[in-house]
Amino acid sequence: MPTHHVGVVLVHGAWADGSSWTKVIGPLKADGVEVVAAPLPLTSLADDVAALDRVLERLDGPIVLVGHAYAGAVIGATRDPKAAGLVYVAALAPDEGETVGDVFHRGRPHPRTPKLQPDSHGLVWLPEDSFAEAFAQHAAPEEQAVLAAVQRPIAAAGIGAPVGRPLWKDRPSWFLIAEQDRMIDPDTQRFMAERMGAHARPHPVDHAPLVTAPHQVVDIVRDAVRDVVTTG
Repeated sequence: MPTHHVGVVLVHGAWADGSSWTKVIGPLKADGVEVVAAPLPLTSLADDVAALDRVLERLDGPIVLVGHAYAGAVIGATRDPKAAGLVYVAALAPDEGETVGDVFHRGRPHPRTPKLQPDSHGLVWLPEDSFAEAFAQHAAPEEQAVLAAVQRPIAAAGIGAPVGRPLWKDRPSWFLIAEQDRMIDPDTQRFMAERMGAHARPHPVDHAPLVTAPHQVVDIVRDAVRDVVTTG
């Protein structure tokens, strides 16, 4: 089925950048899909939504938004009418009035989840060893080293901002549940997916399947694109 008129915008989470989508971009472009990785400043939730909106301004619709981890809150906060479907990849999906921190801390942390504190600038960095311990434990050491080297810190203030009515209440959504996630409790992911009424796909993957199991991410994004093509 031709999908060239459906765009996909990939949105990275905290402690990552657009390069985290490297293994996902190629297969989607091979399908004839226009793909853009949106860069987030991670300075506040409002700043990040504004950055996403600037990317969406440059594209024609319809668009499938794909958010990893923290970026689930970002893709749910856009009001761009071109957004036709939402894909959550081991992501956080706060409901109206909730914060990212509310859903992140909802479940019991994994024993290897890092204890994080902001630095003197209000920025939270992920310790380098946490990329192997919790962020992407299934990745090769070389991949973990790259993830640590390119990480972007997130402002602590962004995690505490309540969100408005999330877009997933008005658009179809998909949720890749990472069953071996050590950053976001898999039970919390299941709770959010069920609350959203999302098409849920559980997989035995870590927090960063876009790096460690990209075929699973590509498959769920393809499903969303096909749905937008069929119903659009």
